[in-house]
Amino acid sequence: MNQQLSGEAISPAQMTAQAKDYGHQKITKDPKSSFLLAIAAGMFIALAFVFYTTVTTGSGSSGLAHLAGGVVFSMGLILVVLCGTELFTSTVLSLISRVNNEVSTTALLRCWVRVYLGNMIGSLFIVLLMMGAGTYMGSHGQWGLSALHLAEHKIHHTFIQAFTLGVLCNMMVCLAIWLTFATRNPLAKAILMILPVAMFVASGFEHCVANMFMIPMGISIHYFADASFWQAIGMHSQQFADLTVSNFIVNNLIPVTLGNIVGGAVIIGLGFWTIFKSKVVKSNSQESTAAELS
Repeated sequence: MNQQLSGEAISPAQMTAQAKDYGHQKITKDPKSSFLLAIAAGMFIALAFVFYTTVTTGSGSSGLAHLAGGVVFSMGLILVVLCGTELFTSTVLSLISRVNNEVSTTALLRCWVRVYLGNMIGSLFIVLLMMGAGTYMGSHGQWGLSALHLAEHKIHHTFIQAFTLGVLCNMMVCLAIWLTFATRNPLAKAILMILPVAMFVASGFEHCVANMFMIPMGISIHYFADASFWQAIGMHSQQFADLTVSNFIVNNLIPVTLGNIVGGAVIIGLGFWTIFKSKVVKSNSQESTAAELS
């Protein structure tokens, strides 16, 4: 009986072997399906940030408020994993397959670009829906004010800060994904992902796909919010004049994306692969020998 179904312990080496297969499947998946699933993943992460903003609005800056926000945000990764969608920050684990010469560099980069663009489209679609729904007017405009402050905070990191926060974030995201390789039980997968995700959110780490929603949401509020919104919060739109597309891309998206790649693909993906590669190869060799003898 499969160890994942029987309840027997799954070794780190076996989890690493599954991570390799996981990454390979990302690259070899039908491009059209992959792109559509990436759009869905972008929507899921964006909706999780809507949930986060709703829960944390008006709760102050206490540690418990950050923890609550992190826990509810984990809904995004849970939906991504259990619905089988394609998220850039976990797709970077496919670097393991490239290192093992299972796929070409071209195929790897095409996959990454396809998923990245799909995530962005999905995230921006939710921005459009939230603006159409007037969600920013929630709690007498405090929802929108929270979104503005959060977006503005994210574009004021230095390049090194944004990069490092991106590294830390995707270490936790990919560790959350890695833990799911220990079981096939959907509930167990969901529970295993909550704390790593809550940790990175509560700590203020930077996730490029989440930022594809949060910062454009702030930019959209700045440019398109009704006059009644600014009256409700007692502020003027010019106080958020630095919320621009160029600041979003240069000050946040580029360094955070690079950091996410290093944290997820290199530190977690290649890190675990380097440690457990010999055991994975040995296990595969033993399975092949057993098959030949049978």
